[in-house]
Amino acid sequence: MKINASSVRAMGRTVVAAALPVLLAAACTARPHPAPPLPATERGRSDLIATAQQVLVDRCLHARGAAGPPPRQEVLFGTGPAELSITLTTGYTVRAHTDGCLAEAHRYLYGDQKRWFRAEVTVNNLRPEAQLGLRDDADYRAALSRRAACDDHDTACIRASGLKALRTRLEPARLAQVRAKHRDDLITYDRLRDRAVQRAAGLLADRPTTQRKGNPSS
Repeated sequence: MKINASSVRAMGRTVVAAALPVLLAAACTARPHPAPPLPATERGRSDLIATAQQVLVDRCLHARGAAGPPPRQEVLFGTGPAELSITLTTGYTVRAHTDGCLAEAHRYLYGDQKRWFRAEVTVNNLRPEAQLGLRDDADYRAALSRRAACDDHDTACIRASGLKALRTRLEPARLAQVRAKHRDDLITYDRLRDRAVQRAAGLLADRPTTQRKGNPSS
């Protein structure tokens, strides 16, 4: 059988045409690799957010030419008067900037830095607020006075004051009251933290895991 150039080209077109449906079918049925499961524990969630935050801060510091070592603190934390401020029931005032690399990382992870700042500071200080409220109890105030009269190395006196046992008994109920008082802050804290976990997982999943020779990561 004699095969000329025209026949070869026609056969080539036939093979390509036959292969196209197979390739298209494969493309339609392909599925992306599933994302790794999110951490199940609070410790794991915290570690994930902390790792992503460090990645974001490092990128920001390099972009601003302030990576150091040591990194320039004013670029990391911000400069000038702090734009965010909250005074706690305990009397302490906590402040934060909005122009540093840490603030930029928080905006990426939590979306609303101001809401996260307020919720985080409040939630992290629920126990001190509850302990402050224990002073409303007369027995607790008396135990505080007995403890104050003890030398710090006199373990027998400290134990006899009864302060630790009384605090252990009274604190759970008082803490429950404080948590109820700050219910909205707790809800905001949980929601923004859930968002940060998702954002952190996405950020770290998108990072290249291998590097080409001679092409170090930035």
